[in-house]
Amino acid sequence: MKKESKSQLREWTEALVFAAIIAFALIRPFIIQAFKIPTGSMRPTLVEGDIILVNKFIYGAKVPFTKLNLPKLTDPKRGDIIVFIYPENPKKDFIKRLIAFEGETVEIKDGTIYIDGKPLLDKLFTRNIDGTIRYYYNRGDFEEDGFKIIVPKGSYFVLGDNSAASLDSRFWGFVPRSNLLGKAMLIYWPFNRTRMLK
Repeated sequence: MKKESKSQLREWTEALVFAAIIAFALIRPFIIQAFKIPTGSMRPTLVEGDIILVNKFIYGAKVPFTKLNLPKLTDPKRGDIIVFIYPENPKKDFIKRLIAFEGETVEIKDGTIYIDGKPLLDKLFTRNIDGTIRYYYNRGDFEEDGFKIIVPKGSYFVLGDNSAASLDSRFWGFVPRSNLLGKAMLIYWPFNRTRMLK
């Protein structure tokens, strides 16, 4: 009787461990992945040490070891906080806010972003989560007011919320659609900063 219960316990344990491995193997590449924020480029929205959950299936998760993607639930939207493979080093993942899409003209003038000549005045782009005004600095290619750039086909233009200290599209260019990994959904650690992201 004891031998039977021991073998049943072992079977259950093996089944649970196997299920956990399979779930982890499927969840991480296709559904949700945790990322730790390494820099202050997205302050105050995200700060160094925040651990976030990224929804990888919303835009169509990549199938590992292939160039294929699963079907997407939605397209990225302006203002989404996205995680992507850094175009200048494929071993690094970056996180920034999506500002512009292919074919759109981007300009930064007097601290404001202009898309096709119109200012982005939505609160998402003009105010930080603490209510302070968000100012976009002219850096990189955008060193001078009046510089305009057109986003190429199949690409996105991204900026850090803390544009005074962000290495973003102003410096290295555009994020190819194929580099997109997912949408940042929430901060889950540290506990006192837990919240959904906008």
